[in-house]
Amino acid sequence: MSMKGQWKTLFQLFWTFFKIAPATFGGGFAMIPLIENEVVEKRKWMKSEEVTDVFALSQSVPGAVAINSATFIGHRIAGMKGAMAAMIGVSLPTFLIVLLLGIVYFFIQDNPKVESAFISIRVSIVAIIAYAAIKIGKSAVVDKSTFCILIAGIPVLFFLHPVMVILAGALAGIVTISIKRKLGYDVKMDKKDRKIEENDFEPFMGAGI
Repeated sequence: MSMKGQWKTLFQLFWTFFKIAPATFGGGFAMIPLIENEVVEKRKWMKSEEVTDVFALSQSVPGAVAINSATFIGHRIAGMKGAMAAMIGVSLPTFLIVLLLGIVYFFIQDNPKVESAFISIRVSIVAIIAYAAIKIGKSAVVDKSTFCILIAGIPVLFFLHPVMVILAGALAGIVTISIKRKLGYDVKMDKKDRKIEENDFEPFMGAGI
């Protein structure tokens, strides 16, 4: 890639995440649908399955999901420079907005209209996070075993730390694949690898709608 092309890609990475950051009320999880829309559907930088892997990895390491995801995606597209461009892009708007809101909120924190607005925002955030979960589920659940891991993982989250659940999920995946291979089953690592003949879980994930 030429120097001009490289700078263009870096600017696109910066600008993409710079646009996403101010619209993500609710943190990194609320950012997931916007990142997928920009990175997969608009820019065609990555596949949906790759972005899902990035989100999973971002939650497995310390730090904010939004910054981790942006950094991983930036590195995947343009190396270390891409990681820096994406990380600065996703961090700068949030820093400026939080700084401004911190000053403004000091003067209007007791205003009833402001309190009512924040109640509505919190409810909207729940809907956005639920939508993000469904979007990720469509590419993450590839067969019966992954569906079972999903179902088992939801109640476990009420009793264990998310990091422990992620590690348990990783272990369950390794054990499941090992058993399948020993029994001679054809292991499907991607939804595209699945056979068309049987798809029991499309109604659950909304793929058949």
